[in-house]
Amino acid sequence: MKQLIECVPNFSEGNDMSIIKQITDAIESVDGIKLLNVDPGKATNRTVVTFVGEPLQIIEAAFKGIAKAAELINMSKHTGEHPRMGATDVCPFIPLNNITMEETVKYSKMLAERVGKELHIPVYLYEYAASKPERKNLATIRSGEYEGIADKIIQPEWKPDFGPAQFNAKSGNTAIGARDFLIAYNINLNTTSVKRANSVAFDVRENGRVKTDEAGKPLKDANSNVVRIPGTCKSVKAIGWYIEEYGVAQISMNLTNINITPVHIAFDEVCKSAERRGMRVTGSELVGLIPLNCLIDAGKYFLKKQQRSAGVSEKELVKIAVKSLGLDELAPFDPSKKVIEYVTQEGGNKKLIDNNLKEFVDETASESPAPGGGSVAAYLGSLGASLATMVANLSAAKKGWENDFEYFSNWAEKGQHLKDQLLFLVDEDTRAFNAIMSAFQLPKSSELEIADRKKAIQDATVFAIETPLKVMKTAYESMTLIAEMAEKGNPNSVSDAGVGALCARSAVYGAYLNVKINASSLSNKEKATAYIAEADAMLKNALEKEAAILNVLESKL
Repeated sequence: MKQLIECVPNFSEGNDMSIIKQITDAIESVDGIKLLNVDPGKATNRTVVTFVGEPLQIIEAAFKGIAKAAELINMSKHTGEHPRMGATDVCPFIPLNNITMEETVKYSKMLAERVGKELHIPVYLYEYAASKPERKNLATIRSGEYEGIADKIIQPEWKPDFGPAQFNAKSGNTAIGARDFLIAYNINLNTTSVKRANSVAFDVRENGRVKTDEAGKPLKDANSNVVRIPGTCKSVKAIGWYIEEYGVAQISMNLTNINITPVHIAFDEVCKSAERRGMRVTGSELVGLIPLNCLIDAGKYFLKKQQRSAGVSEKELVKIAVKSLGLDELAPFDPSKKVIEYVTQEGGNKKLIDNNLKEFVDETASESPAPGGGSVAAYLGSLGASLATMVANLSAAKKGWENDFEYFSNWAEKGQHLKDQLLFLVDEDTRAFNAIMSAFQLPKSSELEIADRKKAIQDATVFAIETPLKVMKTAYESMTLIAEMAEKGNPNSVSDAGVGALCARSAVYGAYLNVKINASSLSNKEKATAYIAEADAMLKNALEKEAAILNVLESKL
């Protein structure tokens, strides 16, 4: 599995699309780089660019983007609402796939050294790459902004990590480093007052506000350090500002650890503070990309606040999150362009599960050998899990059953997870079949090729056994949910649970047949026997489970 790094440079130009396009063209000129998002801001006069690639590709693309920005942007003429200090203000590397933070730091330092040497731009390392503890925080490095560089850079404690220790009037300074995934997020208020917006920002940000005495002077502790009143959200940085383009004040936030403070909690805390201060949140704005799980968690959070079951589809959860957070207030919000998993997903052949019902059955009935019984078994399993999930959702919403809402909602969430696993296995089974076909087509004109072909066939056969085994396990697991809904679910939907049980049993049995037929082709007979024994036991349990569920249903019909 290849290593992937995400790079999110912020360039100090948000209005001239010609300049922005030249910078992104320079980035995209590197083979293997995928540009994910370009997010210009007129009032901030700043563009956030997001791209991904392998480490050496990322270094080359980032360098070309920084070089082009240095060529085209003159910081002596720059103004904007966002704090800034350079043409490329900041350039973070974020470990994305199969790479450690330590490795990411190493690559960020390689870029920083090259920028300092070849472009003669003063560079400061920050976050995990910081050379000194006091340089970890970007805000500290950026303090004084572009206008303060001339005096700051000649101070010994502010000598750059790379590049000349002298003021670069055209390009300013650049911060390069490695950090965790950060979400840049702005929340809109129904006010134009920066002062009022800042009061909310101080309420919620981790750093809070300075504690003062009755005369308004900052209080200090025994060590002469300023005493601060912490805000309600850890791992959150925030300021208030007025955006003329929108005609409203915003809370501009950086969520530096979404495991500690997720987006929906930050949003709710701002809502509470604004309401206490006589204001109202009207919506919010995402700058750059967001992980899918953030919107999934937000959707579940808001559904539960509404006393609704969170056991709905991924698409519905994303929709609820977007509407609840007001992400579409200022501009249309397209998840396919803003959710990192959707943007980075590989193209290629259409998946079976992307077909409509008629297309799926037509493809199954065609002369093509795939999709076959294994894919159909997985799809049957997904239908069984879906029916049980439906019963759970109906039960959660049933009048008079409010005390059991959480119980049924939790089951519905589990059902959605099982359904999604089985849908994935629909295409996985076809991939397993195609892998066997590809292995048989390998050349066999020499002893080495014959040996490689034989190994490839056996490896593909193992894949073709283990995939239907996963279908069996997942469909059987769904029978626990089905049994629970048959016993305790909405009595008006008891027949739906029964059909779900039949689907799940058929999925287990269908997948079992695929395990047996593929195991017969495995040269390792001991391993084949073990696979069949596991499948036999699971089928026996599934048939018993089905009989028990149907007995319960018969007693209720």
